[in-house]
Amino acid sequence: METTLYEPVKRFLEGFGYTVKGEIGACDLVGLRDDDASVVVIGELKLTFNLELILQGVDRLTIGDEVWLAARLSARGKGRESDPRFRNLCRRLGLGLLGVSSCGRVDILVSPVAALPRKDTRRRSRIVAEHKRRQGDPVAGGGTRKPIMTAYRQQALACAAAMASGPQRPRDLKPAHPDAQKILHRNVYGWFERAGRGVYALTEAGRGALAAWLAQSAAHPAGRANPDDKAPL
Repeated sequence: METTLYEPVKRFLEGFGYTVKGEIGACDLVGLRDDDASVVVIGELKLTFNLELILQGVDRLTIGDEVWLAARLSARGKGRESDPRFRNLCRRLGLGLLGVSSCGRVDILVSPVAALPRKDTRRRSRIVAEHKRRQGDPVAGGGTRKPIMTAYRQQALACAAAMASGPQRPRDLKPAHPDAQKILHRNVYGWFERAGRGVYALTEAGRGALAAWLAQSAAHPAGRANPDDKAPL
């Protein structure tokens, strides 16, 4: 899966001082330096170098200042990454190209240059905002089968964790979770239900989601966010 490339590429970009998080908007990974949105680095991952990877990169040029395409290097060194035409296409488009070996080594095949397309400011601002709101880096980039741990989902889990011992009133949750009223009222995931006037309790779905998150956090503590952490909507 593409997620196997995420950690090596993340470490590569972190080496340049970026804070990298996976699955931000439609991007496999996004890097900012100290939450500085003046430079947005975007990475896209594929198991092999192909046209779809190029097309994704072209799309990301409208929102990123630096776009890296990364794929697994072929075992015999005869993959498309060794085709000078493929490299030249990336170079002309301004896309960076990274090769990831089976042992996790990352090689720069083509360095990115300044992108020419005009920026889509709305899309750009959305991915920057989500990157800043999200606590930790709870999901590896390149995955498609699991729900994305967005900043909103993290906050809903924080409310669920606070309600694990019993029903709560939104106003009692507000000091630690300022958006509790909004989250419980909207009930996007079906995790909450009214247990009385102005009182909410967890549904079975809510308890199941919280248990699954806590189990995942225990199994993979590195880079995961604590559901008790706060992040404004």
